[in-house]
Amino acid sequence: MNANNIIQPKLATLILAGIMILAAFIVALWAIGVGQIQDIFAYLDLLQESPPMWVEAPRVMGEFLLTPTILLFLLGLIIVKAYPEPKGWIRSLVILILLGLIIRYLLWRSLSTLNLSNPLDGIFSIGLFGLELLVIFSSSLQLFLMLKVKNRQREADRLSRQIIEGEFKPNVDIFIPTYDEPEFILKRTVIGCQAINYENKKIYLLDDTRRSQIKQLAAKLGCEYLTRPDNLHAKAGNINHAIPLTTGEFIVIFDADFVPTRNFLEQTLGFFQDKNIALVQTPQSFYNTDPIARNLGLEDVLTPEEEVFYRQLQPIKDAAGSVVCSGTSFVVRRKALESIGGFATDSLSEDYFTGIRLSAQGYRLVYLDEKLSAGLAAENISAHATQRLRWARGTLQAFFIKSNPLTISGLNLLQRLAHLEGLLHWFTSIASVFFLLMPIAYAFLDIIPVRATFDEFLYFFLPYYVTQITVFSWLNYRSRSAILSGIYGLVLAFPLALTVIQVMINPFSKGFKVTPKGTKSERFSFNWKLASPLLVLFVFTAISLWSNLCACILAEMDGGYTEQLYGLSLGWIWSTYNLITIGGALLILLDVPKPDLHEWFNLRRLIKIQLNYPEDKPQIFWGVTTSISEVGADISLTQTGMPRLSKGETLPMVLSILEENIVLPAKIIETGFGEDFPNIRVRFEELTLEQERQLVTLLFCRSGQWQKRNSPGELRSLWLLLKILLRPKILFERDPKINAIKVAQV
Repeated sequence: MNANNIIQPKLATLILAGIMILAAFIVALWAIGVGQIQDIFAYLDLLQESPPMWVEAPRVMGEFLLTPTILLFLLGLIIVKAYPEPKGWIRSLVILILLGLIIRYLLWRSLSTLNLSNPLDGIFSIGLFGLELLVIFSSSLQLFLMLKVKNRQREADRLSRQIIEGEFKPNVDIFIPTYDEPEFILKRTVIGCQAINYENKKIYLLDDTRRSQIKQLAAKLGCEYLTRPDNLHAKAGNINHAIPLTTGEFIVIFDADFVPTRNFLEQTLGFFQDKNIALVQTPQSFYNTDPIARNLGLEDVLTPEEEVFYRQLQPIKDAAGSVVCSGTSFVVRRKALESIGGFATDSLSEDYFTGIRLSAQGYRLVYLDEKLSAGLAAENISAHATQRLRWARGTLQAFFIKSNPLTISGLNLLQRLAHLEGLLHWFTSIASVFFLLMPIAYAFLDIIPVRATFDEFLYFFLPYYVTQITVFSWLNYRSRSAILSGIYGLVLAFPLALTVIQVMINPFSKGFKVTPKGTKSERFSFNWKLASPLLVLFVFTAISLWSNLCACILAEMDGGYTEQLYGLSLGWIWSTYNLITIGGALLILLDVPKPDLHEWFNLRRLIKIQLNYPEDKPQIFWGVTTSISEVGADISLTQTGMPRLSKGETLPMVLSILEENIVLPAKIIETGFGEDFPNIRVRFEELTLEQERQLVTLLFCRSGQWQKRNSPGELRSLWLLLKILLRPKILFERDPKINAIKVAQV
């Protein structure tokens, strides 16, 4: 830990501890019946029982109480259908409607629904409302910032002309920091960087593990190799070590698994003609399926979890002048970086705080929402958790270092608010855990934390909830549905909440841990460590559902609805929702087999096969690829004849990918029949370096190849969730061969 940070952690922790101790002291006085405290809460409870008329549901039939919900739902539906994207005045109108509904909901909750009749109910009621306020404040802050969004696509296209025509051609150094990544991953990254359409560049492989084979790889590929005697400050230290050893006016950073498209520098360098711009960040995209989508069997349906951040939040932050540097796929001006002493080394999130320090010096950071590179997403749920927990720990260390965006000099109010929204995001995990536990409190402690009638829920809660759900996906550019967001959040709710608490007590207790990449698995595996709290919660929630339902039925038989019964009714509805979402989260924690290290791309290219068999009469076959990887291809032949293979036999051949002018030696390893034509699978054999370059460029580096996909809507998301729960992948694996082998192993 940096010596400059010794005082700040103690101060921040003491402030947090002081607030908690004060709250506990007041509750204790209330619980033991200290007169003045008890009188205050009794008075507040009386106010809750006699709220103003304008926070009471009108005394009309239930169908009339639904009118606001129906009208707002129809309005939201019309807007979403009529305007494909949230732009201009229509986005502002929707945001203002949502903010108005939030204010209406909060007035009702604060003036009418708190149960302060006794200390136990009061603790849960105030606690629930306080955490609701945290979540609502975070989302409201995001809505406020969303009133202004920046899209730089046209600007990038205009500025790229100066790069393409050679009017602006500064020296560029490309850094690829690596720590123990496999050689085949590094090779494709280096080749991809060398394929970038820009001559005035130099590529450096920054090896922090001092491996002789990586030094040999750099020599073979023709890039520079740099290492250092220690691993001080992890990735940040590795980059800082390389900065004085290089000379380029601009520095590009790619993580070891990220491969750029050929037009990366054409689209980004043009921005730097403005001398005040220090950094251009592009989105992280992924060429493999993230573990959540893969484990649910929704590889072609769900978008990666990061899409919300890069598609919705970064354009908002760009408009606010608070773009987040996210560690890879960005360009930075050397002069600006040197002016702040290089990359920040006092946090696990060196990239984030480096961006903050640049902004504080008066430099501008911009965000280009164009997918110009792709890397490896975490390959199993354990690696996914390691990555997210490191991000949370590193970001929250903001409260304990000089680069705290809330206190550092040089930022304006809007920039601080945008960074505050990002910091608050991690605290909402504590609220998620509390929301999961609340229905259990209904059943086992007879707690009624929300004192409200069914009519009041229809009139105050439902309009807010339904409207939010209706426009949620539209506002985030269809990168995530609300239902699926809830499930994604549950997977790491407990470890994230624990991490938040640990950081606020001891922020620098854990060091940098690299996310493992380039792994494979041959069998199903269940992450018991992450699943344990969810499994316990699932059992108790199921019991609470049964308990609350039985209590509701008995109470209704005994004479109608009482305040207790209203609470129990909410309890069983809440329990049902939690059971469904916890069930989905548990299925995510079942890692499915990933037996292939290499990614296969659904890429259709016309091919020619020359089979020198028999030797005196070579055969020519024509076809179209259905998928290609770095090690082979699946091909659909466009003629009825096909090579014949005996069991265990392979046939040598030459494969020509005609549109790309690529010729590759290969062997036919498998044959079969499709609906109309024969299919074959080939394995590439002993490729030359030039052939490898051609193949990597085809698979990873085509300009514009990484396209955005839209997440399913709310109704389809709900249907998919129910379908997954009824047909878990471990029992209904799509590939019968994998199912037979892997389930037997489990």
